[in-house]
Amino acid sequence: MNAPTPTAAPTPLAQILAITPYKGGEAVIPGIAHPVKLSSNENPLGASLAAQAAFQAAAGKLAIYPDGGAAELRHAIGVTHGLAPERIICGSGSDEIFQMLARAFLAPGDEIIQSAHGFLVYRLVAQAAGAVTLSAPEQDLCADVDALLALVSPRTKILFLANPNNPTGSWLGAAGIARLHAGLPPRVLLVLDEAYAEYVTAPEYESGLALAAGHDNVLVTRTFSKIYGLASLRLGWAYGPAGIIDALNRVRGPFNVSAPAMAAGIAALTDQEFVARSRAHNSVELARLAAGITGHGFRVAPSAGNFLLVDFASADKAAAADDFFRSRGLIFRAMGAYGLAQYLRISIGSVAADDQVLAAFAALAESGA
Repeated sequence: MNAPTPTAAPTPLAQILAITPYKGGEAVIPGIAHPVKLSSNENPLGASLAAQAAFQAAAGKLAIYPDGGAAELRHAIGVTHGLAPERIICGSGSDEIFQMLARAFLAPGDEIIQSAHGFLVYRLVAQAAGAVTLSAPEQDLCADVDALLALVSPRTKILFLANPNNPTGSWLGAAGIARLHAGLPPRVLLVLDEAYAEYVTAPEYESGLALAAGHDNVLVTRTFSKIYGLASLRLGWAYGPAGIIDALNRVRGPFNVSAPAMAAGIAALTDQEFVARSRAHNSVELARLAAGITGHGFRVAPSAGNFLLVDFASADKAAAADDFFRSRGLIFRAMGAYGLAQYLRISIGSVAADDQVLAAFAALAESGA
């Protein structure tokens, strides 16, 4: 008997087809051989030499499976930050940890809450799970605690807050985070995404690690992609209560972090001089770029990260400015996907790259565009 002829191709879930895939920062300008990429918030100093050496040394064991539990890396993170290793989970970037959270805690019809201009990946992982994303309005591009809490309902499972936030650069101080947490029901998980925490120098800022140590509904995520300069290796981690970490380990892939990535991460943690140098470079260049761009008549949002959000007054002017900068070999990040079409986000670069940025802004201002 002949097999029946299929009448339709396999059909993905409806919520999957509704997803607009995340688009990373561009790196190529047709016709320009060596553009300056300032679109992905990468570390302009590269990575620690210790991390590079550890990565290269790991090449001799590529045939061996990595430690699925990342025990040595979790121990190194624990030593660096004074945390219990058993309450740490590692992932392929903090993005994978957000995916784990969605698999472990979100079902169709559930809700997550984020600030209006929160990191796009929160919405994407919620969509994949069939959950709904609610976005709270902000005040001057900064998260509004009362607006976030006003969205909490019986269907709320997770509140995601990047602190500092990408792409706005804004942040909440310790008092704001404490008030946000105190206003949440114990059943709602507060996820504090601290991808840029190592760059913050403001004394009012406080990591959520201590809050996560003392409560059952707080998880803090971190990454090695920013100040540690290991973006290509995709390495991140989270710290939180034992019950949350246990749930995430149940949905985590068995070998989700590669051995070379773990080796580089462990070595990077030992080189805090590189971290300090990266922070110092960022502080100087962040202030220099902000002052220079403002001096040419453009509004710059205050930032605690390694990037600046620049206002061009309208979406059309931002697009024209982007074309102007690209013609000069500079790649910035357009912000239309975040509902911020009148802005461009500019990563802090090397001194030479930032000189090019300031020269381009001077030329743009002189052109009257």
